[in-house]
Amino acid sequence: MLKRATFFAYGLGAYLVFLGPFSTPSPLSAASACPRVSTATRGRRSAWRSLIDMALLTVFAVQHSVMARRWFKEWWTQVVPWAIERSTYVLCASLALLLLFWQWRPIGIEIWSVENPAARAVLWTLFGAGWTLVLVVTFLINHFDLFGLRQVWLPLIGQPTRQIEFRTPLPYSTSGTRCISAFCWRSG
Repeated sequence: MLKRATFFAYGLGAYLVFLGPFSTPSPLSAASACPRVSTATRGRRSAWRSLIDMALLTVFAVQHSVMARRWFKEWWTQVVPWAIERSTYVLCASLALLLLFWQWRPIGIEIWSVENPAARAVLWTLFGAGWTLVLVVTFLINHFDLFGLRQVWLPLIGQPTRQIEFRTPLPYSTSGTRCISAFCWRSG
């Protein structure tokens, strides 16, 4: 029972860590979370800053891709019990994102700016809709399985665990509709 409780605490802790980076880009915190470009950084070490930013993106991309591969999961579950494998993935991805957010370096140039209030409202609305869609889709797939909570909860309450089949509902559906980003078309 202690082992199951420990796994559950670990899984819950990993989920709570995940909530930090997941909520950072939310419409409520985006304005305060995204640092403004300072005139003090313009022209100074922008190449070095760009390399740091690319390295941070690479850390997240490699972690996110490698740990999701079947060959890695087969090896990893020989080291980490299956019940906490997904929670460990979530924890590592969250830590990689937190590192990226913490160490991100503004390069000192403005890439784009929208001054028109109506256009800004449209962009913020699209931003909020996109963030909300990401959250909703996690529940359509199976939020609690996706973030490792089901895998640590069921053993805790004495229920048998099994891997569930990955579903592709609504936006991921391949039943005749093909979607790439915001563009969808009917096939066949």
